[in-house]
Amino acid sequence: MRFKVAGVNLNRAQSPVEKLAVAIVHEPTRASPPHAGAREEALRFLLQTAGDAGVTLIATQPGGDGERLLGQAWPFPSPFQVSVRTVSIADGVDRVEARARRSLERLGLPRGDVLLASSACDLAGAEGRALWDRMVALKERGLFKRIGFCATMEDGPALLARRFQPDVVQLPCNLLDQRAHRTGVLDELAALDVEIHASSVFADGVLFMSGDILPAEMAGQAHQLSRIRRRLAEARVDPMQATLAYTLNLPQVTAVVASVASAAELRAMLAAAHAPAPALDWEALQLEQPAVLTTAGARNRISSAA
Repeated sequence: MRFKVAGVNLNRAQSPVEKLAVAIVHEPTRASPPHAGAREEALRFLLQTAGDAGVTLIATQPGGDGERLLGQAWPFPSPFQVSVRTVSIADGVDRVEARARRSLERLGLPRGDVLLASSACDLAGAEGRALWDRMVALKERGLFKRIGFCATMEDGPALLARRFQPDVVQLPCNLLDQRAHRTGVLDELAALDVEIHASSVFADGVLFMSGDILPAEMAGQAHQLSRIRRRLAEARVDPMQATLAYTLNLPQVTAVVASVASAAELRAMLAAAHAPAPALDWEALQLEQPAVLTTAGARNRISSAA
């Protein structure tokens, strides 16, 4: 249920899981069985686990074979709403529209819940308005209920939201990078009646990495990360529990998008989400230079797509 207080939409979920959205990772290196049949069965089990737990939103991306695999694995009847992301505008708006339609076909769905422009840079460019008009047209034709865009803090998400008036904005927000919250961007977006999907909630896993395996861009943050892990350990709080508690308890956030690769990962996440919110000094647990996470995350996503 949503309430509007002083111009700000707040989400009052009865359960933390009502805010939890799942982005399923199809990488073989993350617990995927080696054989195709076993992978399909594992994906069905993951989706069934999510549905049984009350998760209602699945976030997808157009790259790779993930959409087709999901389309073959949905439980029937499906309890899920699905968000779809566009491809780059580099090949033109016709290609973007065609690929969005193709995403629904691959997912086996007559319509999607949300269509997100995958990069705020596409909207800020010369063809940004043309791209947005195509997305509006897809919404008006009933192919998607809502439209929006993905952005980083560097993109100026509140300014873009005022320009395009989206239904949804997805942006990184996590324990290590609290800028969206601390700078008031979440409040600005909520005041515009925009639903906020928090992404990168685990900061690409850097909180769980030791210093010797951190991405090169994060090497300078190793000491701070060690200090944050030590503070959590002293408080007897698991890092996953802490980062989920931080994002799930932000009242402006409508959905917390977390990636999982298996039912076992999802069960661990659900257990952490249901744990009582710890009493922590959240502000003391953020990085002093959180913008480095944007660079490191972009590099990791490019490497994964290569």
